[in-house]
Amino acid sequence: MKLKSLTLAALLAMAVPAVAEVKIALDGKPDLEQSGSYNWSYAFANALTEAGMEVREMPRDSVGNEAEKFDQISTGLLEVSLSDVRAIAQIDPFVYGVRLPYIFDDAAHMDRALAAGKVFDRLNAKLAAQDAMVAAFVPIGPSSGIITTTKAVRAPADMADLRMRALDDAQIAMYQAWGSTGTIVPWGEVPAGLQTGVIDGYLNSPFVPVIFGQTDFVRNFSDAGVIIPMRAILFSKLWYDGLSDDDRATVDAAVVTADAANRAWLAQASESGLAALEEKGVTVQRLTAEERAVFREASKAVYDSDLMPSEDVKIWTELSDSNR
Repeated sequence: MKLKSLTLAALLAMAVPAVAEVKIALDGKPDLEQSGSYNWSYAFANALTEAGMEVREMPRDSVGNEAEKFDQISTGLLEVSLSDVRAIAQIDPFVYGVRLPYIFDDAAHMDRALAAGKVFDRLNAKLAAQDAMVAAFVPIGPSSGIITTTKAVRAPADMADLRMRALDDAQIAMYQAWGSTGTIVPWGEVPAGLQTGVIDGYLNSPFVPVIFGQTDFVRNFSDAGVIIPMRAILFSKLWYDGLSDDDRATVDAAVVTADAANRAWLAQASESGLAALEEKGVTVQRLTAEERAVFREASKAVYDSDLMPSEDVKIWTELSDSNR
């Protein structure tokens, strides 16, 4: 009789969703001053904690690389991950539209376009097969500029003799459109590449050289406003679907709270990021709208390349234009 009672209790426990610890895999240092993604994570975690859920931050790389994090999201071993957008692209390359140069004027423009195009619904329909879902796109800092060790850049012509670090083939194509060259270099090898002259620079947010201690050899930053550098917030669908209705509502509300915190931080970071570089002795080129327009026009060649299907490019450009 006792055994039957215990068995029944166990079955009832399994039938009622339990709120276990929510693990969040971070993408960098827990820095509220200089990291947009950590501002998102911090606000998200606080909202869950205030609602009575247990949260644990997992330091960068403590649960593996990007591929390993995605595997753990898919199997439910990890609940939340601040991931590279490429983690989604392996399932649906449509997501690469968020990285087209000059596709978004700012984060508000991005948010309008994503909502109007029901982009999350489209991506999550594909990600569901991997038991994953994307909950948010989070700017990690102000729009990316051109970071160099030697020459200051104010126009594409200034880059003719520079070899730039590229994240992937899409960035190589963009550098070529600007009249420069690019080579794919893993992030861990970038500092050595910059110091030995293997590469002359890279594209990223102004906070990045400061956060990673590169201002001893990075000498110039051009505020070209090319792409909004961002992370994709991935959820384990197994975890999310297994939540009670109340806990799922708590998580949804926490996403809204975290998005607002990130955007508020971003609004003041656009200038403070440049100031942080100047305090470290890096020369900042604040480009005019006319100077940026030259880069924007040259970048259109990337839209017509083979890197994205033409129908996807058409969708993204129409979403951008209609929500500007």
